[in-house]
Amino acid sequence: MGVELWLIRHGETEWSLSGQHTSTSDIPLTDHGRQRAVELKEYLNGRKFAAVFTSPMSRAKETCAIAGYGEVAQVEHNLMEWNYGESEGKTTKEMRAKYGPAWSVWTDPIMGGESVEAVGDRADAVIARALAAASFHEGATAETQGVALFAHAHILRILAARWIGLPAVDGKLFSLGTGSVSVLGFERETRVVAKWNRGFEENRE
Repeated sequence: MGVELWLIRHGETEWSLSGQHTSTSDIPLTDHGRQRAVELKEYLNGRKFAAVFTSPMSRAKETCAIAGYGEVAQVEHNLMEWNYGESEGKTTKEMRAKYGPAWSVWTDPIMGGESVEAVGDRADAVIARALAAASFHEGATAETQGVALFAHAHILRILAARWIGLPAVDGKLFSLGTGSVSVLGFERETRVVAKWNRGFEENRE
């Protein structure tokens, strides 16, 4: 078996609850979000990982710490959320009121922010670092080693798309709730999505 990447989205924030685009704004977890992180800790149950990486934003770092990995986590700046530029802090409804009913962060230019392809490049860099941390290369015969990634919805969705060879924009095909766990892995030599969007009771998103 090969390496597994455990994708863990941070818990709820006020902006994730309202649907506001959140990247560079350092919005803290809500009490509900912290409770989801406690449930993550119970679910992970001290699972050992070859490496743990977290976005530098406090919502990801706090989720990581509550889940029990704060002391071993390494900050990985490529796990920052997609820079939404002018849509930061705004909802899709607000952006559509300005640009029309077909506006989407996935398909429209991001004024002052990143292209989806640039986020895909960052996701590729995270994958490369995770594989290196697990001392793994394709075709190797080794006991499964997991690498945990605590981050945000869009970067993790794009990372999943890149893992299975899809273009970054196809991250739009993967829905991801707050405080969720997903696992990317291998079926023989083929990269697969092994588990996706494992939520918890009363997850409100």
